[in-house]
Amino acid sequence: MHLRKTAISLLFKVPRPISYLTFINARGKSHLIALAGGYMERTIIDTFKGVSGISRPFKGIIERLGLRDEDRIMYVGLPGVCTPFIELLAYAIRKLNINQVFVPNLDLSLTKTVVPVENIGIQFGDPVEIEKAKVVVVLGGLAMPISPVGREEVSSFLQRVLLPEGTVIGVSFMNMFEQVGWTTTLPFDFWIDAIIDPVKLERFSR
Repeated sequence: MHLRKTAISLLFKVPRPISYLTFINARGKSHLIALAGGYMERTIIDTFKGVSGISRPFKGIIERLGLRDEDRIMYVGLPGVCTPFIELLAYAIRKLNINQVFVPNLDLSLTKTVVPVENIGIQFGDPVEIEKAKVVVVLGGLAMPISPVGREEVSSFLQRVLLPEGTVIGVSFMNMFEQVGWTTTLPFDFWIDAIIDPVKLERFSR
């Protein structure tokens, strides 16, 4: 698998004046930019690529949010399809001591903790009851045709669980959220998107 580029974008509806760093895609590269005020003023600062182009910017976003001990990050996505990427993101912020949970298929009754495990990485732990989160990370699997939920369900879920002044981060591959129109209809604050193309299969004969 070759991770050709990572596009990390801010979005599009910012209801309050803000000033922070975020990331956009321009000419096939991922760029760190500055956003000033309520709507987009973009200045390219740096570029990223590869797997670290996903995990490091995600860590940077979380660090800049200044979460407190009682705050939670909630990942929402499909079982199996999204869980490896949740592990990647959660591993990037493992030293920040932030409470993290995974809600499969938007079903809060199935919520599991997301915890670091020594010599393993990240694992999904015990069931946990949770109603609200300061950060919700929406994984692109929810936008795939196999998903049991759609945009309206995701929108309603975000309204239900996101705390006031909370942050929504989208994480997808192959421009998935853009393809299905979610970037203009869901309240993302950040969007991380990676292009995996081509995917190469080789056979070795001896």
